Amino acid sequence: MKSLVRPALFAAALSMGHAAQAASPVAITEWMYNGSEFIEFTNLSGAALDLTGWSFDDDSRTAGTVSLSDFGTLAAGESVILAEDDAATFRTKWSLASGVKVIGGNGTNLGRNDEINLYNASGALVDRLRYGDTNFVPGSIRTQDISGNPGSLAVLDGSD
Repeated sequence: MKSLVRPALFAAALSMGHAAQAASPVAITEWMYNGSEFIEFTNLSGAALDLTGWSFDDDSRTAGTVSLSDFGTLAAGESVILAEDDAATFRTKWSLASGVKVIGGNGTNLGRNDEINLYNASGALVDRLRYGDTNFVPGSIRTQDISGNPGSLAVLDGSD
């Protein structure tokens, strides 16, 4: 996986429902639900952003389910990873530098047809990605041992 943790352009075309909220400073930029499961979040703003109080949930859509506070402050353009593996194992699998922020041990597992919901410290939804190759968006990619990611930042535009 050469494309993990890069805030510029993304490698593959995206053909699933992505609902970035207008002016969202952080977006879901990459994920994999089968294999070494993870979600990548990227600070798209031009300023540092504190993720204290931010959270993730899947299709139950409940703010606060998985805390992202341990990421702390994200620099402009910085990407971080929420992984099922512990952080050290994930870094080793993907050959990531120790400086890449990884929260490991995520037990809110993603499925073949699922959602990724990102909430800010106020509990407001700031990004949602619905994906699936059978139920939600027929024809979307299957992230089995390969990550899914947008073709460009332009697709993170608020359409669902």
